[in-house]
Amino acid sequence: MAKINPGAIILLIFMMVVLCGTADAGGPFGPPQPLTKDSGGIRTAVGYWYHEDKFSNDTDHVIKQNQVYSEVAYGAGKTWEVYGRIGVSSIEIDDALSSTRPSTTSSKSDFEDNWKFFGTLGAKGFYPFNEIFGIGAFVQGTYFFRDADDNVSGTTGGAPYTMELRMTDLWDVNFGIGFQATLWRDTKLYAGPYVYYAEVQVSPAPVISGIQLANGDTTLRNKTNVGGFMGIDVPIAKGFRLNVEGQYSERFSAGAAISLVY
Repeated sequence: MAKINPGAIILLIFMMVVLCGTADAGGPFGPPQPLTKDSGGIRTAVGYWYHEDKFSNDTDHVIKQNQVYSEVAYGAGKTWEVYGRIGVSSIEIDDALSSTRPSTTSSKSDFEDNWKFFGTLGAKGFYPFNEIFGIGAFVQGTYFFRDADDNVSGTTGGAPYTMELRMTDLWDVNFGIGFQATLWRDTKLYAGPYVYYAEVQVSPAPVISGIQLANGDTTLRNKTNVGGFMGIDVPIAKGFRLNVEGQYSERFSAGAAISLVY
């Protein structure tokens, strides 16, 4: 196996943090080792990801996403890879529209919107200890290109109202370390820790003081900044691989993807 310069991997990761660190919201990390051919090349994938996370301002709110995406990646020598995704997602915020006082009623409790476009950029570097074990590092970020919005109606102080709640600039950035074991028939088991930051702007129109998240413009941020992930990647046919991964921080997220290595 070819020798790898760990300093080059660290430099690559640092450069991607600088370039992507303010750009990106959720998604699988994949195995630490790139899945492209030993000689380098392109990999494509399609996948589904269910994401949950707890965000907070004065109160806690769980944001849920159902993502469907397409991915393209380029790697070289099984040591580094850069990748991008484009996809659509539903967005739900639990109890965002619920009433906080008896004098205010609400026609619904949860915020919901669908088919919001997002993009993801990422990079990873891998260092093998031997033919079986290795370690890698990655950085990944996601940004939602379109605002999400939902409407609620009711009464406050006996007067009727209709309000729109809008989410803008939903993004996150993740950085982690992954440990990998390559087993029979190139099956890869991996796990590791990660740190991340996520936020979203929430704006009501008009302000309704008796409704959650409708007291004025606010910024929701992820409640916990650390988590762990675990996954398996297996070959299923010539050129095709199946990846299944789970992540846990304040809440559990999971998904699967099919890759084609060219």
